[in-house]
Amino acid sequence: MIEADKRKAIYYLHQEGMGIREISRHLNISINTVNTIIDQAGEVPQTTRSDKIQIDTELVNRVYHQCDGRVQRTHEMLSEEHGITIGYSTLSRIIRELGLGKRRKKRCHRVADEPGVEMQHDTSPYRVKFAGMPVLVQGSLLYFRYCKLRYLKFYRAFDRFKMKCFFHEALTFWKYAASECIIDNTNLARLAGTGKNAVICPEMAQFAKQYGFEFVCHEKGHANRKAGNERGFYTVETNFFAGREFESLEDINQQAFEWATVRMANRPTTKTCLIPAQVFEYEKAYLKKLPSYVSAPYLALTRGTDQYGYTAVDGNFYWIPGTDRSDVKVLQYAEHLMIYRNRKLMGRYPIPADGVKNELVVPEGQQKPPYKPKNRKKPSAKEEKTLRTAAKEIDAYLDFAIKNGVKQKHRFIRALYGLYCKIALELFIKTLNRALKYRITNINTIERIATLQLTAGNVQLPMAQIDEHLEKRPSYIEGCVADQIDLSVYDKITGDDDG
Repeated sequence: MIEADKRKAIYYLHQEGMGIREISRHLNISINTVNTIIDQAGEVPQTTRSDKIQIDTELVNRVYHQCDGRVQRTHEMLSEEHGITIGYSTLSRIIRELGLGKRRKKRCHRVADEPGVEMQHDTSPYRVKFAGMPVLVQGSLLYFRYCKLRYLKFYRAFDRFKMKCFFHEALTFWKYAASECIIDNTNLARLAGTGKNAVICPEMAQFAKQYGFEFVCHEKGHANRKAGNERGFYTVETNFFAGREFESLEDINQQAFEWATVRMANRPTTKTCLIPAQVFEYEKAYLKKLPSYVSAPYLALTRGTDQYGYTAVDGNFYWIPGTDRSDVKVLQYAEHLMIYRNRKLMGRYPIPADGVKNELVVPEGQQKPPYKPKNRKKPSAKEEKTLRTAAKEIDAYLDFAIKNGVKQKHRFIRALYGLYCKIALELFIKTLNRALKYRITNINTIERIATLQLTAGNVQLPMAQIDEHLEKRPSYIEGCVADQIDLSVYDKITGDDDG
């Protein structure tokens, strides 16, 4: 279309006496177009499309809200139910003009993909199965933007200490770091502000300085600023989890390490089919090489010791050699503890596997002491399993007792198991049936019910199994010449004591 100013110029030149062919040659416009413009006196013609669709905006508004703001469904309903044939792009424009469409987020600024400049880190929750049991874990992923290398690890929970341990493990493995690490506005590293105004926590800023990089928060709502990392999590869901089974947290982390550092590092990525491990060799010249030694992050804890020399950390008990029972300082690293007393190293202790509690741990290279810690927990899972599998009536009673909040559950189950070992199964079942009927959970009352059942004669006790060769046993021969044992104490239980 010819601009309005050029149209006026053509008409003005024609009025001044310039020929049509000369105007066509100077302005590089066809003779027919020049004639048409002169006929229109240099004005822009007002034309209207003969096929322009006139659509009721109120109808569009009503159908749009009926479809919960879904433009595609609005287009289908207008076409199928109202007989209006309209292009999808035209409908989208009308909806925007009516102010109905969702406002698009401002796109995060584009950053050149340069070697040695950027890493990206983020976490994502996943629900996986360990040995068939569903558990919630947090996946932590570090991504080198230019070479596409990844480092993946899973945690039960992810805090600032775990974040330090992850970066130390990943960067010491690759031995190089980029100058910046893009993160979201997480409180694990950010002290205040968001995006470009974010202030990194001094503790985390000093930590990053050891490895030669700094944390940078992207703008709020601009998760695409670390799109490579977000895409990496999608690859974890669709490639790593698919077809794999995991037995424990250690197992999933071992598989994740092999997947990220071997399989994905040597697999062609993107449309250019670049291999991350090979590109990483090229990028090393631009990355910052880590110092020969970087101290591993740790937590400093102060703990007391009991009379047997044990100190408790995260539900496990660590034995400290010697007879001194003063407080100790515990340095907790990612996979081990270092315990000091008066600046003297008492030992290096491995941290038990995930989920292991109530474990007794001794310094590496030493034997376990014969005594147990004072406050060691006494679980009753084994006793409870034995009781539940003995009879369904016992299982029903345990469900009732535990559901009704029996005090000191483990002690109660152990006491119940002790009674189970003392009396016949039939008597034990009758006792618990009566206790369930009257909703009794006191162990002393249950023992009295057992005594009552026994004295009332309602239970047919099984005959004791007697060995035919009993008299030939050495213990029998030795005891047959001893004094008779006084069994009158048992008469008080059955009520046969005449006194």
